Amino acid sequence: MSEEMREITKIAREVSKFTVKTMKAEGIGTGEFDFIHVIRHNPGITQKGIREILGLDKGACARRTASLEAKGYLIRKQDENDKRNWKLYASDKVERLKLSKVEIENIYYDWLIQGFNEEEKKTFYFLLHTLYLRNKTESKAGFPHVQKAVKEHENQ
Repeated sequence: MSEEMREITKIAREVSKFTVKTMKAEGIGTGEFDFIHVIRHNPGITQKGIREILGLDKGACARRTASLEAKGYLIRKQDENDKRNWKLYASDKVERLKLSKVEIENIYYDWLIQGFNEEEKKTFYFLLHTLYLRNKTESKAGFPHVQKAVKEHENQ
């Protein structure tokens, strides 16, 4: 069963490739998406905080910050408590970018299931949502069951 389940990974990879290719036309690369995502979910984060989350070095983080600020995707504000630090915030342009990415993914997925009839779509969506909920529950718990399965596999 695991080989068949890898199809999920393969489909997600192809959707990601298409989305990235399409978004690059707007001047945004994969690393910048990740950077913007961190800022969106951590308003007021510093470059140090981003480096810790993404594992970037100082130079790469500074260049990406400057690039995204120049493109209008983020806003830097000086920390009132420590004038040496700058807090980063997503601009309104980021929300439009996010919607654009979601729209591109939706178009791709709609295209992908074009050949399904309504009953097949309903079954597919139900199963997919069931997998998503199980995945999200496991993720929130810190992956205890999956880690156990990995250890069991290593001990075989």
